Amino acid sequence: MTTVQDVAELGRKEQGLVVISTLRTDLTIQSSLVNAGVLAHPITAETVLGFVTYGRVKLANLRARPQLTATFRSGWQWAAVEGKAELIGPDDPHPEFDAERLRLLLRAVFVAAGGSHDDWDTYDRVMAEQRRAVVFVAPERLYSN
Repeated sequence: MTTVQDVAELGRKEQGLVVISTLRTDLTIQSSLVNAGVLAHPITAETVLGFVTYGRVKLANLRARPQLTATFRSGWQWAAVEGKAELIGPDDPHPEFDAERLRLLLRAVFVAAGGSHDDWDTYDRVMAEQRRAVVFVAPERLYSN
């Protein structure tokens, strides 16, 4: 049986690299590579998958059709997480996240996904300029080989 912790361990072997697949308007699949990690949701404390992203297409897909699949792999071992995306960002406001709390959330999710930074002020500035959003996914289905 695959657990969220198994998925997290597999992700750490590959620097948190994950293929995220979303559904386009025409019902075809759009996939992209992101860094993701497993962490406690900042409001519910539920264990979730989290990643930071930007881009018109992926975010538009997730707003309209929040179901996604995240596939982790290392060598021939793989694991998938399916669930619905919850977005928190400058274009997806949440009542519990003002600009300062969003800044800290973007950092926390980046670190959970295996990221580190030598200049957090620059990181914060770029995240704000690019209007990056946090995506949380509560696992509804987990499976692997």
